[in-house]
Amino acid sequence: MIHVVLYEPEIPQNTGNIMRTCAASGAQLHLIEPLGFILDEKRVKRSVMDYSDDLVLRRHVDWEAFVAQATGPMFFLTRYGEYTHSDFDYAAIDEDIYLVFGKESTGIPKEILKANYAHCFRIPMAPSARSMNLSNTVAICVFEVLRQKNYEGLSRVEVQKGKDFLKDYE
Repeated sequence: MIHVVLYEPEIPQNTGNIMRTCAASGAQLHLIEPLGFILDEKRVKRSVMDYSDDLVLRRHVDWEAFVAQATGPMFFLTRYGEYTHSDFDYAAIDEDIYLVFGKESTGIPKEILKANYAHCFRIPMAPSARSMNLSNTVAICVFEVLRQKNYEGLSRVEVQKGKDFLKDYE
């Protein structure tokens, strides 16, 4: 199981987009409080669309409460990481995988990153870029784990209209 962990997210639209990514990929979403917004349907509905029934969402009062229940290795996105998001061998991990992302303004606290330095990673980008959009980075990282695990549990064919819809289209 892939777990996406958002440390004190600040922008509801990003969180809504991440909720949709989690629902579509089968990942669980963990929100570490405090949130920078009120989590209600109005603020995230447009992003989540009709995927909210497929979403497994857990809220945690703080980092310590989250860590107390985590049962697998954690990987931390940070611009300070020496590894890239694709350097780790996720396919070899048989337990839950936690991908941790920081708040939009300041990221993950440096104390947490330093304590987990061997599992810190970055997404390669232009040297002049400081960061990327949070919801985009979550999608990139989740689907890298899924790619390495051969998209286990995901459909490889169009389900709603049928796998031959385009071939049969007139």
